[in-house]
Amino acid sequence: METISNLLYGFSICLQPINLLYCFIGVLVGTLIGVLPGIGPPGALALLIPITVKIPPESAIIMLCGIMYGAMYGGSTTSILVNIPGEAASVITCLDGYMMARQGRAGPALGISAIGSFIAGTISIFGLIFFAPVLSNFALKFGPPEYFSLMIFAFSLLIFVASGGMAKGIIMAVLGVALGTIGLDPTTGTHRFTLGLPCLMDGLGLVQAVIGLFGVSEILVSLETFIDREIYEKKIKGLLPTLQDWKDSIFPIIRSTVIGFFLGVIPGIGVVLPSFLSYGFEKKISKDPSKFGKGFIAGVAAPEAANNAAAGGTLIPMLSLGVPTGASTAIVLGALMIYGVQPGPLLIKESPQVFWGLVGSLYIGNLMLVILNLPMIGIWVRIIKIPYYLLSVLILLFCLIGSYSINYLAEDIIIMTLFGLIGYIAKKTDFEVTPMVFGLVLGPMLENALRRSLIISHGSFSIFFIRPISLIFIGISILTLFSPLFLKKRPKVVQDGV
Repeated sequence: METISNLLYGFSICLQPINLLYCFIGVLVGTLIGVLPGIGPPGALALLIPITVKIPPESAIIMLCGIMYGAMYGGSTTSILVNIPGEAASVITCLDGYMMARQGRAGPALGISAIGSFIAGTISIFGLIFFAPVLSNFALKFGPPEYFSLMIFAFSLLIFVASGGMAKGIIMAVLGVALGTIGLDPTTGTHRFTLGLPCLMDGLGLVQAVIGLFGVSEILVSLETFIDREIYEKKIKGLLPTLQDWKDSIFPIIRSTVIGFFLGVIPGIGVVLPSFLSYGFEKKISKDPSKFGKGFIAGVAAPEAANNAAAGGTLIPMLSLGVPTGASTAIVLGALMIYGVQPGPLLIKESPQVFWGLVGSLYIGNLMLVILNLPMIGIWVRIIKIPYYLLSVLILLFCLIGSYSINYLAEDIIIMTLFGLIGYIAKKTDFEVTPMVFGLVLGPMLENALRRSLIISHGSFSIFFIRPISLIFIGISILTLFSPLFLKKRPKVVQDGV
């Protein structure tokens, strides 16, 4: 009964007209970002943080999370119609989605993508309702040593699946943590590494850094490449799947939802790997695997359900432990801190309007995606045709405005530009930028937990090994980092930043 009461409380918050508007803006912008290959969900989140600073935290997180799962839906549109994934989680959708469009069945492909995403999103909401409070209660047993070990564990998993390799992942994570130390020392209160610049007294701005790493760098990379965006099927018809389509898709949707949700909970996994694994799993257990890759509707339903379920799963460790699972959740975590809300085991108790308002908005937002976006397919098709060199100018303008509007300092634009160059060089040299974002967000928390632990133990590092929970996290982290020495191949994952 308490859960039902809390859920009704959440709906009472998200159904307020102003929150419905923010939810609508979030899913609309998220879909647009997913449709247009470009800045991606992390860049879009960073761009919109400045306009959420003056609004209530529950409204802000409703809109920011709307962008996250809206982008999951939007990415499938270009995958099906143009064979170009709007974001990394939709790469695998191209295989069968575009083939269905070539066969004149783009409508059912888009329809099952939207409906499968809605089903997966709805199921993941119930998973969030059940697991987040349980994990929060467990996390109440954590002290500084446990939190330090937990963050090391999150870093190790992220580095393990970094696309450029573990060595490059470690370099970027260390660089991010180092940059996170700029500003005010949390213990002594003195300024460090500020070079005497007033703009660095409070540390590097997370918003400016992320806009540069994901927005500016992506614009620079995309302008180097010509992308032919010819729409294969210009008139979309028959959006509702047939009875046979449902028979082929319903069980893949359910199985992929379970796979995506539980993988999404694990730090560092993100939403890309669940999409690929769900597709591979369905192909493996299929009675006729040869259908996959030739326009089989289950090949669209499975990855789309998986990435939307994973998007819901990623919120659990962020909200209940204060540990993000990817770039997007790291940005949302940083945004909540800007709003004065501390994610973690006390979030549900201290800020119930944020948690339960978000839970209610997830359902409303998923419903909005189905109701609004299927009739708007024609609009998305027209937007896809806009040349990217024109869109890039508008995106860059929003990047400049977003960076400047936080503190109204010209120096913030310089910081954004520098991080844009760093992101561009990283992309060209196959360095993954997500570990750097992790380092920027978790670095100060990691340092604080380490120093508090050493104060408790009077300077002895043994405190991390004599406490059971901390020892487990440290042990798993060591095994993860050294596992490539015992494995012939290490799985490489194309990170999407979620």
